[in-house]
Amino acid sequence: MDLIINFFHNTGFGLATYGHLIMIAVGLVFIYLGIAKHYEPLLLVPIGFGILMGNIPVFKGLGLGIYEKGSVLNYLYFGVRQGVYPPLIFLGIGAMTDFSTMLARPKLMLLGAAAQVGIFVTFLAAL
Repeated sequence: MDLIINFFHNTGFGLATYGHLIMIAVGLVFIYLGIAKHYEPLLLVPIGFGILMGNIPVFKGLGLGIYEKGSVLNYLYFGVRQGVYPPLIFLGIGAMTDFSTMLARPKLMLLGAAAQVGIFVTFLAAL
């Protein structure tokens, strides 16, 4: 039993608060819903993984934070800081688009064109 208690105090989980544990449970629920229940897995699995990564309690100075050079979280935060992820997300969504309905009924291209014209006119009106 002393070995387990010693292990618990020598890891970052000895510093865990109720907030950490609740958010870890929320992250696990998101991952479960995404994988087992197939509820929007492309959204819930990365969000759940991010919740888990952000709420793992660690000791300060171990080189695991987002501001410490060479840490994995620092490299991941680079994508957030430089705005790399939104274009990648939209590229992935565009690659998953199903064009079979549009190819079966080409008149639907007019709806898409009208939507783009509406966006462009709204942009010009906002200027």
